[in-house]
Amino acid sequence: MFPVSEARRTPAHAGRLQPWEQCVFAMVFAVMASYVLVVSVSAARGNIAAAAASGPAGNAVSTAAGHSGHGRAGSGRSGATRSGLLGTGKRGPGRTARDVRRPSLDARLAAALRPIIRQDDDDVAVGVLDVTTGDQASYHAGWRFHAASVENTDMLAALLLASQRAGILPSSYGTALASVMMQDSDNDAANGIWDLDGGQAGLLAANRALGLRDTRLGPAGYWGLTSTTVTDQLRLLAELTGTHSPLRGALRRYALSLMRTVAAGQRWGVCAAASPGTSCAVRNGWVPDPERWVVNSTGVIRVHGQQLLIAVLSKGSTTEADGIGLVQAVAVAAAQVMTESAG
Repeated sequence: MFPVSEARRTPAHAGRLQPWEQCVFAMVFAVMASYVLVVSVSAARGNIAAAAASGPAGNAVSTAAGHSGHGRAGSGRSGATRSGLLGTGKRGPGRTARDVRRPSLDARLAAALRPIIRQDDDDVAVGVLDVTTGDQASYHAGWRFHAASVENTDMLAALLLASQRAGILPSSYGTALASVMMQDSDNDAANGIWDLDGGQAGLLAANRALGLRDTRLGPAGYWGLTSTTVTDQLRLLAELTGTHSPLRGALRRYALSLMRTVAAGQRWGVCAAASPGTSCAVRNGWVPDPERWVVNSTGVIRVHGQQLLIAVLSKGSTTEADGIGLVQAVAVAAAQVMTESAG
């Protein structure tokens, strides 16, 4: 785990932009982002390794034993070490007061999912939005699921919002951590971003600005324990793709560029529904809960020329592979329902 003290010792990019400088913000950030995408992975890994070696005693995480008392839950590349963190409470997500429906498309989506969701131990929710037409459909829209690493997208948006509001560019340190977090699903980098965001207080402020009304942050910095709904995940994706977002265009494009360049082994989930040869901006999350799997996938894809936002959240698969297969099948069915409705 990345020690909080090390994150706080690392200075943010100093200095505020003068009014005449605001007009070049997007250009400068775009150049910086291109550079960061090339060099940030190795730089951030070096920072994380150095911090782990020199950090205060008791803050490091043993990969064999899982998180210490100060550790944060997530999916990451060593997700198996997180077993037990999500508790052994009542199986299945809770409901929120909001459960928005579009009856015709929702009914078609439910029918398409019927042959896929056959096991009683699978709890699944999916939402899909056609950016061009505004049509949307959902299944279990108001059910809450643990977010695991799909929460990283929220954490990235919070970092970018804070920099924008301060009138400064994100620090090279912050963008380096963001690259490793989003592209490699690295938990240590995500812990560092959580700290740069200001923890729960910073995330809560960002979520208000982003309109995430149904997302509940995990306790004491355990960002992987955040509960969320497909409705909120679609809202978040909409803020990364829409012109009415509180985030400026350069920042939205930067966030999506990280989601489009994830490690090859993590291009699953909603990417399975994309048309061949098209790009897929994706953020996946996976973790045992405790003996069964939470597997989630959110992203932006193109299907037959249509841009779709898709969020799939699931709990209850017996293996990680089963969970991935379920999420992909659900995403494909949701995309097919939406593209057929536009035909």
